[in-house]
Amino acid sequence: MTTPVLVAEGVSFAYGPDPVLDGVSLAVNPGEFVALVGPNGSGKSTLLRLLLGLLAPSRGEVRLFDQAPKALTDRWRLGYVPQRAALARELPASVEEVVAAGRLGRIGWRRRLRAEDHAEIEHAMSAVSLLDLRHRRVRELSGGQQQRAFIAKALAAQPELLVLDEPVAGVDAESQRRFRDSLVHLVAEHQAAVLLVSHELGAVADDLDRVVVLRQGHVYFDGPPADLSATGVSLGVHSEDLPLWLEGLGDR
Repeated sequence: MTTPVLVAEGVSFAYGPDPVLDGVSLAVNPGEFVALVGPNGSGKSTLLRLLLGLLAPSRGEVRLFDQAPKALTDRWRLGYVPQRAALARELPASVEEVVAAGRLGRIGWRRRLRAEDHAEIEHAMSAVSLLDLRHRRVRELSGGQQQRAFIAKALAAQPELLVLDEPVAGVDAESQRRFRDSLVHLVAEHQAAVLLVSHELGAVADDLDRVVVLRQGHVYFDGPPADLSATGVSLGVHSEDLPLWLEGLGDR
């Protein structure tokens, strides 16, 4: 039996008297490509923080690689790219140095980079269309370019679970295509799992194994994209339109 890389069981959380999440359960298995979507205010951001161990649930349990998130020993197994990397504004490092840091996080900071490590760094930069900017300082890049640099940093470690929070917001169509190809490679070649929190699902809609829809603090839907499409939701709609589709789910 396959052990999930990520499990949430009956997770509840409240910032005050009113619960933000109530009894949320989900699991992500090795090699699965899962999207987490939901309208604004559905609890996605809070759930993501719980899954990463940044918050503790008031009830229920979260497990990463069968460990409590804060107890995870091999941190490289989890790759995480937030919506915006605040440190990018001050970071003096080049794009290539930032991406190499992701690789060193896997092999150890005292190890020298070998040929295969440099190849993975190169592949990660290519995947997000940053090869031509490899020597530019990250703080000199646009916000979208900075985001792509931190996506490449996560990819370079070849994590077993990659969690991406709105990774392609503001990224052009060609970069989205390269990003999609890199994720498909990560899943197919390395059996990595991907949890994608996004409204921009058009680039990966055909590659998803499951979609989890969060609505008003509950899991409203968890299943194959085709079953969600049968409810009238199109995963290929523009990011500005998808929340409106999701808002209508409760009316069916």
